[in-house]
Amino acid sequence: MKAPDRVVAAGADLLAEAVAGQAVEVERVAWRPPMAGTEADLAVVAADPRRHDANRRAVEAMLGVTAHLVDVAPAAEVVGLERGQFLHAGPPITWDRASGPLRGALLGGAVLEGLAEDPDSAMALLERGDGVSLEPCHHRGAVGPMAGVVTPSMWMFVLEDPATGRRTHCTLNEGLGKVLRYGAYGPEVLERLRWMSEVLGPLLQAAVRQTGPVDVTGILTQMLQMGDEAHNRNRAGTLMLLRDLSPAMVTSGFDGADVAEALRFMGGNDHFFLNLAMPACKLALDAGRDVPGSTMVVAMARNGTDFGIQVSGTGDEWFTGPAQLADGLFLGDFGPEDANPDIGDSAITETAGIGGFAMATAPAIVRFVGGSVPDALATTRRMHEITLAENPRWSVPVLDFQGVPTGIDVTRVCRTGILPQINTGMAGKEAGVGQVGAGLVTPPAEIFPQALARLAELARRASA
Repeated sequence: MKAPDRVVAAGADLLAEAVAGQAVEVERVAWRPPMAGTEADLAVVAADPRRHDANRRAVEAMLGVTAHLVDVAPAAEVVGLERGQFLHAGPPITWDRASGPLRGALLGGAVLEGLAEDPDSAMALLERGDGVSLEPCHHRGAVGPMAGVVTPSMWMFVLEDPATGRRTHCTLNEGLGKVLRYGAYGPEVLERLRWMSEVLGPLLQAAVRQTGPVDVTGILTQMLQMGDEAHNRNRAGTLMLLRDLSPAMVTSGFDGADVAEALRFMGGNDHFFLNLAMPACKLALDAGRDVPGSTMVVAMARNGTDFGIQVSGTGDEWFTGPAQLADGLFLGDFGPEDANPDIGDSAITETAGIGGFAMATAPAIVRFVGGSVPDALATTRRMHEITLAENPRWSVPVLDFQGVPTGIDVTRVCRTGILPQINTGMAGKEAGVGQVGAGLVTPPAEIFPQALARLAELARRASA
């Protein structure tokens, strides 16, 4: 009997060591059992005759979208918000379960809209719930970073897929530190928001309408090759947006001092483009929704209390678990005890294949989120194990221009136990504090078996 030239070993090292001891080359591969309790559902979903074609259609629909910035306008106009209505990040939640940063943002939003004179009276108003309502941004074709609170007077970017006319929306980015989206609501926060509604929003509207549609998908393609991963690093994207809009801003007829202040604000805020990257990703993922039999994740979002996902083949149903604490670096004297669990709709970037999934393209970001360059390369490679496709439009130079891993597959997550990697900011757990750091986080593992069980139930029903 001839000895093998090479052996592949999975699982325990005992066999591999014994074979290697006999001078046979051994390739050790990582292997782990499926998530506990998912075996039966995995078998049902794997045998669903609709699955392969459904996932192909969902992925093709997602990759076929291009996002163009076509307008900037108040939320009351573009998503139909009325007085007393608030949008927030993540799956649905009520005031009594809202986290500190979400509460802080709602308090500031209530004062901004004139529903209350000060944060104390806003607190009483929101506790009573008289004339106010909370609703996820995702339910109105929008996404919101961190707390994601949107009120009727806030101005929003409007993105459109020219092939279908489908639109998505996001507020304008306020910058870092003490800002509403991190739960701060002091006088300086409200003053900045009023300036954004009275000056920045109308100025950007005039510039976009004069310039014509701005190709946001094209900017994302370029920025990924310039060291941005489009979640925690958006420096190149912000500068390219300024390149496109600043001539029209200067010639808009607005007061020169206002134009100069707006250009300083945008140029000094490296995260300004994030609020365009997010709705661009949502626009693509929404095209992949509602395909029966598809196991592709179309949204990951957090409200600071719960982490939720939505899946193409299960409609608008949320699968939720407790939001996790991020692991990373803290600002100033803040520490882990000051941080709130994960919050924000910005994980829509990872859902589309950028952000944490494109870490390899942004080595400059790793220190900001507490990682290393080898970690970044390994993370992008690992995410290919739980995704359905590569995005040929968004590629990673250091990986020989391989496309980013795209289309998270619930069955692959449950089969491998590998969880999606998310780059995130960290909000203070107390309302009013603002940002305390940035880091890395994953979803709670149990939400993927929940989604898988629902997919299996629907597969059984379809075959009955």
